[in-house]
Amino acid sequence: MKSRYGSSFGYGILVFAGVTTIALVFACTPKQKNTFSEKSWDIQVAQTSSADLYAPHVKDGRFFAPWMPMPDKSFLDVIWWKLFSRTDYTKQEQNFLPAVLPNTALGLAQTTGDFILWIGHNTFLIRINNTYWLTDPIFSRRALIPARVTPPALTLEEFTLLVPEMNIIISHNHYDHLDRATMKKLPRNAPVFVPLGLKTMVEKMNKQVVHEMDWWEEYNAGKGFRLICLPAQHWSQRINQGRNRSLWASWLLITPEVTLYFGGDSGYFKGFKEIGRRFPGIDYAFMATTAYHPRWFMAYNHMNIPEAVQGFADLNARYFIPTQWGTFLLGDEPAGYPGLDLSRYITDNHLDASRFRIMDIGQILPLEPEVTRKKKLINSSKNL
Repeated sequence: MKSRYGSSFGYGILVFAGVTTIALVFACTPKQKNTFSEKSWDIQVAQTSSADLYAPHVKDGRFFAPWMPMPDKSFLDVIWWKLFSRTDYTKQEQNFLPAVLPNTALGLAQTTGDFILWIGHNTFLIRINNTYWLTDPIFSRRALIPARVTPPALTLEEFTLLVPEMNIIISHNHYDHLDRATMKKLPRNAPVFVPLGLKTMVEKMNKQVVHEMDWWEEYNAGKGFRLICLPAQHWSQRINQGRNRSLWASWLLITPEVTLYFGGDSGYFKGFKEIGRRFPGIDYAFMATTAYHPRWFMAYNHMNIPEAVQGFADLNARYFIPTQWGTFLLGDEPAGYPGLDLSRYITDNHLDASRFRIMDIGQILPLEPEVTRKKKLINSSKNL
């Protein structure tokens, strides 16, 4: 006989189960949100050893950062972040985005000389002596799930028509950095440089020249170009590749004209200072500025703005280029918030704004070798 309570009884059970689950989250999840301290985090970083940057970093097929292994994050931690960890933002902070410049394809076709083009997120095209380098290419609408809030500077079809030959640098396997759909449409014979554990995966993305490299390993690309794989403080995982089964990296590109550091994704660590010491004369530092709220959840893997600026100072680089902001919503903060946050930080701390190149999507920034810059300074002083 049918219960007179009907579906209401079943609904009540579901509500009770939901409330119980939420209660368990509150009871069982460590309250990092309430206990995270920037001062304590700074002390943890300071206590790490630079010598560990050179230590073995793989065990039982899983990679790790030997100077500070990544804290375990449970499913309950993720639930706590998604349901209960929120930061309030003003209307300006919610709406701020980089400008998307029109006619980038035409501008690219007409540009002469060496340059940096921001296509969006961590995708930059660099031309030096008529050799092209492309970082973490993603032209797709989504990075698995997150959708773009700003379009790429030009379409993939326009890009491949204008840039038929290039070298590709991949920092790690997360979907916003290694996009299968984009990679499959880029030239099959384009050399691709990847951290350990990604060669087979990238070869299956229609690529026949894949160089797999470990931290501190160097590749001579000819014509005076050297590419060095360097440490970063991050992690890796994809649906078809388990957690930390492939390495993550930052990269240094040394060319006859300039030296460029591509930070990939990273939390703040002593590696920046060691890289700056080992490789003096970095001209452009591409520093990640994304997904740093909430700090209790993100601090290990992503730098906030003060840390990114400190990393830039540690590298002793000439110019800071913020990356990975304004395209995808990945942390609590609005997608464009890091660009605004960086601008405020520069002003509030009286930093030299000319050293921070906060680009618009589609902007083509002429590269400025140190020799050229010094000539400009000398000429300027003569005209005074």
